[in-house]
Amino acid sequence: MPVEHLPDATRFSVRAPAASAVTLCLFDGGTEHRTPMSRSGEDWTIDLPGDLAGARYGYRADGEWAPDQNLFFDPAKLLADPYTLEFDRRFAWDPRLAVHGEDTAALVPKAIVPAQPREVPHEPPRFQRGGLIYELQVKAFTQLHPDVPEDKRGTVAALAHPAVIAHLKKLGVSAVELMPVTAWIDERHLAPLGLVNAWGYNPVTPMALDAGLCPGGVAELRDTVAALHEAGIGVILDLVFNHTGESDIHGGIVSFRGLDNTAYAHAPADALGSRLINDTGTGNTLDFGNAYVRRLTVDALRHFVRHCGIDGFRFDLATIMARSPGFSAEAPIFAEIAADPWLADRVLIAEPWDIGPGGYQLGHFPGNWLEWNDRYRDDVRRFWKGEIGIAALATRIAGSADIFGEQACRSVNYLASHDGFTLADTLAYEDRHNWDNGEQNRDGHGDNHSWNNGAEGSTDDPEVLARRARDARAMLTTLFASTGTIMLTAGDEFGRSQRGNNNAYAQDNPIAWVDWENRDTALEDFVAKLSRLRRDHPNWFAQFPRAGHWVAPDGEPMTTHDWDDGGGDGFAFVSDDTDAPYQITIARGSRCVAIERTDKTSD
Repeated sequence: MPVEHLPDATRFSVRAPAASAVTLCLFDGGTEHRTPMSRSGEDWTIDLPGDLAGARYGYRADGEWAPDQNLFFDPAKLLADPYTLEFDRRFAWDPRLAVHGEDTAALVPKAIVPAQPREVPHEPPRFQRGGLIYELQVKAFTQLHPDVPEDKRGTVAALAHPAVIAHLKKLGVSAVELMPVTAWIDERHLAPLGLVNAWGYNPVTPMALDAGLCPGGVAELRDTVAALHEAGIGVILDLVFNHTGESDIHGGIVSFRGLDNTAYAHAPADALGSRLINDTGTGNTLDFGNAYVRRLTVDALRHFVRHCGIDGFRFDLATIMARSPGFSAEAPIFAEIAADPWLADRVLIAEPWDIGPGGYQLGHFPGNWLEWNDRYRDDVRRFWKGEIGIAALATRIAGSADIFGEQACRSVNYLASHDGFTLADTLAYEDRHNWDNGEQNRDGHGDNHSWNNGAEGSTDDPEVLARRARDARAMLTTLFASTGTIMLTAGDEFGRSQRGNNNAYAQDNPIAWVDWENRDTALEDFVAKLSRLRRDHPNWFAQFPRAGHWVAPDGEPMTTHDWDDGGGDGFAFVSDDTDAPYQITIARGSRCVAIERTDKTSD
């Protein structure tokens, strides 16, 4: 329940159904003022006189301490309001957050009472299926940008800078997809390694913006969204509702665990007591069978649309949202989002997997959802590597009907994402090089379907560099020639490398920061040309391959033998649409993809 502004008072409310007492803690400088709250069903409330906008606060909850029974009440712990919109600073891991009886008021950032939020007009999303999504991490994307003022680098506000917008428009970006911008906490193993979580997939609460990425709070995000909208670019938020940064039962007590631990999914009690279900690999899993968890999720989504104008959402490990405990395409959260007037028309994108039983659910989300298609990524890589034949590639670029059926294409096609090798590293490294992560190179994907073109990593060999440049163009053209929505990860359009690190979540440094100074502008211009071609004929790419016919390399119609030979050098698709007289030709032997006009006009 959010803080409410009444005519002559400010109302604080928090859910803690099993607590015996809850205290509101207001902070004035270094002084803490504690006021007992009153129970109202499962909630605790208190009205304080006056408008307290800008005040800093937290909660303390008392009750039974019985971890084997899922009870972690400890009045020594200052707890963050799950509904807060802003904190006064970033979270930092400290072992004392997990020590029973250790006071944490000095360790936990304070929530800030918001002013009455300003509602933005409800307008249709700026993004439609078939467009180009551009995935970026705010700090990594802007930290080294030479045109962005130093005081804005690394922040959401930097995305509104004219130079940034000009780059996005040059690429024909339909929507930016922002990796998490909500407040997070580092995993506890990182501090001893001298590392921090740089991606943000370890949230504390679902709505509060990270004080480092978005120091201007809701207003900064809203203004940036407005600037991008003015340029015709939508904004999609990558949100994490599958777990929180409180980790396993040995993690910190900073919010849900100390207020209502039933928000987490638990395995049936056994001789060892209760155990947290860990379908996320992070130590805990939020329980979407719990109506409160679903309500908080919908409230968070509605907040970002109503008060910031967000066009849509990408859901990390989205299978979790449809578990109770097994996956169901009829899960309540889908209907609840669809029934909300602020959310029903938003762009919804699933990362359709988690690590739990039956967790891989690609193609099984509701028909109005888009889904990240890792089969597309892997099959395109495997084709150009020479591991699979033309039939698999044709299926992927034609919309992956084997996965999504004949309905309007729901595939989000991509060559690379934040999670794994960049495109450039896919063509420069056979193996991951994650030693900087401090886990003996054991973390990250072990099988990347990558190839180094003759040298592992950085090289000055002109032949190797030429092969990598050729392969990058072939793969990018494959992407832009594919039906469905397409996605680029920031910097792939100009050859960004992470030095072979395919799991750079803990690299808040030049390994992960986009290098603007040394970018490959020729490749960037090539991508911009591909994007213009795709934008000029959106209907054709939406309908492909229905409006045309397939042709073998010898110019003859494809036969069953051509498709089923298990290999094949390539094929062509010829459009029958007179408004888009194009032919796509793929020739693996010459490492080439060509898009040409069949009316002989050069493109």
